[in-house]
Amino acid sequence: MTTNPQGGTPQRIVFAIVGRGWRSEFFLRIARELPERFSIAGLVTRDAEVGRGIEAEWGIPTFRDVASLAAATAPEFVVVSVPRAVAPDVIEHLAQLGLPALTETPPAADVESLLRVHRLTEDGALVQVAEQYHLSPLLRAQLAIASSGRLGTISYALVAQCHDYHGISLIRRALNIGFEDARITASSFDSPLAVGPDRDGQPTEERTVTAHEVSARLDFGDRLGVYDFADEQYFSWIRKNRIVIRGDRGEISDTEVRSLLDFRTPMFSDIRRVDAGEGGNLEGKFLRGITTAGAWEYNNDFIPARLSDDELAIAECLVRMSAYVQGGPSFYSVAEAAQDHYLALLMAEAVRTGETVQSERQGWAS
Repeated sequence: MTTNPQGGTPQRIVFAIVGRGWRSEFFLRIARELPERFSIAGLVTRDAEVGRGIEAEWGIPTFRDVASLAAATAPEFVVVSVPRAVAPDVIEHLAQLGLPALTETPPAADVESLLRVHRLTEDGALVQVAEQYHLSPLLRAQLAIASSGRLGTISYALVAQCHDYHGISLIRRALNIGFEDARITASSFDSPLAVGPDRDGQPTEERTVTAHEVSARLDFGDRLGVYDFADEQYFSWIRKNRIVIRGDRGEISDTEVRSLLDFRTPMFSDIRRVDAGEGGNLEGKFLRGITTAGAWEYNNDFIPARLSDDELAIAECLVRMSAYVQGGPSFYSVAEAAQDHYLALLMAEAVRTGETVQSERQGWAS
C-alpha cells in the first residue's frame, strides 16, 4: 500500500479502471466503502451513454479511450477489466503510456497471447494479475496453516472452490508448486441441480438446471492435486465449497485441522470466523478475522467496511499492487497467471479427449 513517510494512516491509493462490466463494480464498491483508502481517478468505457450513467451513479469521471484517461489523470496503476481476448492490447497500450496494469483473470485467452503479455513484463512493463481467491479470508487462513509446517510435508490438495485457473491457482499454492510439469486426467459429469442465486440476485421461480461438473487429477510426481467443480456451484445454496490439504503430520478438511504434537499426541482444532455485529456487539457488521487453536490466522485490514470476502480479497489485491508499483514484491505475476491458465486449458483438453495430457515447460516459466 502507499505508505505515509511520517508513519500512521496510509495514503490513499489512486487507480483507474478500463472496462465496464460486472467485475468492474467490485472495484467501484470497494472505493465507495473505503474512500479514505482508495480513490478512482477515472473509468474508460467506449459507450458515452454508459459513461454518463457511471458518472451519475458513482461520481467518477469517465473517458472513451485509454489515451484520454492518461492525458487527464495520473493514477498509480490501471485495473484492466475487459474480455481476455482484448486484454493484451489494452495492457500493451498502458505499457506504452508508462502506466502499470492490474489485469483481471486470465490476462489472455491462449498460450500465444499469454506469452505476448509475459514478454511485455520482460521488457519492463509493470503488470500483475488480480487473482483474488488465495487472498480470500478463509482460504488465506487455510493456506497459511498449510505452509506453516504444522501439517508436515504437503503432498495432496483437493479443491472444490472455484473454476478453471482459479482452482488450479489454489492447488498450486496449497502444494507449493511453481512451474513443475503435471500429468492431467479429467472427466465431466452432468447432473440436475435446483437453481440458486445468480449475478442478478435471488431465483424468481422453481427451476432445475444441468450442473456440468469437471473432476481432474494433476499429478506432479511427488504431489497430487484434485480439482472438482461445477460452475453452478458458485452461487448455489446447496453446493458447499470444499478444500482438503494433507501433509504427513496432519490435514485441513474445510474448517477442521488435525495434526500431531508428537508421534502419540494428536491435536484437533477448528478454523473459526470472528464477526462483529452479532448478539449484543455494536461495533458494526464486518469480519474481524479468522482464528484457530488460539491464534489469529487472518486479520481484516479493512475494518469497518461492509465488504464480502471476495471484495476483501480484491481490496488486498489493490493494496499489494500499490506496493508492487513502488518497488515491492510481486504478488501474482503474469507468469503465475499464465501457468494456471495453461494448466486449465490442458484440463479442458483432457475432458474433451478423454486422454492423459502432459504439460510442457513454457516460455514464462523461469
